[in-house]
Amino acid sequence: MSEVKKSLITFYPWKKKVMVDSGTDLLSAAVSAGVHIYNSCGGEGVCGRCKVIVKKGKVFTEPSGRLTDKEKKEGYVLACRTTCKGNMDVEVPPESRLEDISVLTEETKASRLAGLYTPVEEVLRQPESMREKIYRHSPLSTKVYLEMPPPTLKDNTSDVERIYRGIRKGRDIPIMQMGLANIRKLGKLLRDSDWKVTVTLGNRNQTCEIVLVEPGDTTEKNFGIALDVGTSTIVAYLVDLDKREVLGAKASFNPQIDFGEDVITRIMFAREENGLEKLHHVIIDAINGLIRAHVDENKLSLNNIQCLVCAGNTTMVHLLLRIPPDFIRKEPYVPTANSVPVIRASEAGIKINPRGLLSCVPGVASYVGGDIIAGVLASGMHEFSTVSLFIDLGTNGEAVLGNREWLIACSTSAGPCFEGGGIKWGVRAMKGAIEKVDINIKKDEVAFSTIGGAKPRGICGAGLIQIIGEMLEKGIVDKAGKFRKDSSKRIRSSDDGMEFVLVKGPKTESGQDMVITEADIKNTINSKGAIYSGCEVMLKSVGLTYDNIDKIIIAGGLGNSLNIEKAIMIGLFPDIPVEKYVFIGNSSVSGAKMCLLSQEAVKKADEIANKITYLELSVDPDFMNNYTASLFFPHTNIDLFPNVKKKLDLINTTQRKMI
Repeated sequence: MSEVKKSLITFYPWKKKVMVDSGTDLLSAAVSAGVHIYNSCGGEGVCGRCKVIVKKGKVFTEPSGRLTDKEKKEGYVLACRTTCKGNMDVEVPPESRLEDISVLTEETKASRLAGLYTPVEEVLRQPESMREKIYRHSPLSTKVYLEMPPPTLKDNTSDVERIYRGIRKGRDIPIMQMGLANIRKLGKLLRDSDWKVTVTLGNRNQTCEIVLVEPGDTTEKNFGIALDVGTSTIVAYLVDLDKREVLGAKASFNPQIDFGEDVITRIMFAREENGLEKLHHVIIDAINGLIRAHVDENKLSLNNIQCLVCAGNTTMVHLLLRIPPDFIRKEPYVPTANSVPVIRASEAGIKINPRGLLSCVPGVASYVGGDIIAGVLASGMHEFSTVSLFIDLGTNGEAVLGNREWLIACSTSAGPCFEGGGIKWGVRAMKGAIEKVDINIKKDEVAFSTIGGAKPRGICGAGLIQIIGEMLEKGIVDKAGKFRKDSSKRIRSSDDGMEFVLVKGPKTESGQDMVITEADIKNTINSKGAIYSGCEVMLKSVGLTYDNIDKIIIAGGLGNSLNIEKAIMIGLFPDIPVEKYVFIGNSSVSGAKMCLLSQEAVKKADEIANKITYLELSVDPDFMNNYTASLFFPHTNIDLFPNVKKKLDLINTTQRKMI
């Protein structure tokens, strides 16, 4: 048998090198090198986002209509459709780099919507710090220092029972257990430490488990991790379990993006040979990296991290625990588990204290997971007497409706539009992403701001909403999402159809004109229509309308730059007073932290999950009718948006006068 030849590939500008088998596609080689290239189709050659430039070496590349003639002449290829045939130098251009992602780590503090600053305590009745105190402080892991009398002939209780007796003094703990590994070393440890030990207790599936026994007093070193595992991003809080303080927040993108942008693509990849293993290991490696960064920064050891609570959607939890997710996407859409027991973190490969615990916030269904339950818990809506609507805007679009008496939830097939997917210049919220714009028609100028103040490299979800809302408000696009050709000199024809030049080449990081196309607008219409219609159908199912809602609570990754007035303008959100909207930040990690610090909060999360009725929109006959009606700016029934109607009527009147 002939030996497989190897190829050395160097990725620029990082100069990262990797040795791979000749014939490996460049996207896979990049993953092996730790280089993350934008792709939203999981390497199927459909999205055209993984463009790279071959500077040196021979390749075999499949023809692609996603590259212009100019790009082909400059050496551009699609990484997923190109295989190496020897040593190569490959440059990843700025628009294809997945780096410097701006992850929302903030919890509920204040709401910035349409220029209004509304204290959360006024909107949600209680600030989060107060809501946390509603639940008794009883963390997932607790340390207890014991000074015990040594055994005598008159007090010949066994070492294990002596530990139990010491722990139960002043504590109501009916069920307690200790694992064999601790029992084996207990006798010598107690005597060597003069019967002065610190016992780590873990709340494990309604049982108090002695997780660890250490000599001396180590009660000051008791820490946990609150984790939000999103489809696009990961956020990890380091929490002092005794003081109830967050010591730091770390975040990164979810490296599973290399294998597919959405959960369906990843579920399909998991079915490939070693696919589930790859998806599991990359997420575990990323989590371990965040934990290690916390430990190093705070001069701790991994043994000081006693437990971890994870909130994530159903697919993310399956992949985290290496549970095959196959049946999530198959009718009747049933996951293997909505709730999993507390396990050792080491069973999942997470590196904390070897006997440390991992708990996952329970979910409801295949597409409403623990991240949403954590969000509802953090928002407090399950305690309200009035009706609230909770919407999580991220890669997926989930919504929960209800109050203290009842809750109903749905998941909308919004697609990755608001995370940059399906948009020509779309990117996630990262450095250089355009998030705000102001279009001046008379001066033919577009003022913009980017995340981090860097040169524009793309358009994030919040920016996309504001841009399209601005173009609709300024009369550049009509209600059907088509450009009004005479409305601006920036409108032009291209190979991709009509487009609007947002930023001209000299001002962008790539040197190319950054545009919004009619196809981008169409994708946005589809996404906003799915979210609005899903909520509308859910309301209808319980005999309510948007007028019956007291508060709309917005969570998720679009961040504080989301402009509610523009979101209403395009029909993403209902036309109700902006005072009824509140943005609560990363509610998933906030809820995970609450569960980390209180077993009462854990029980409440279980109650919320059990109380929620799940509405499956894919089989609801009303959804498609409502969805079709919403594929318009803001809606085919303009009377549903009275304030937007006034603005659009004024625009039309002004344009007629100009003619």
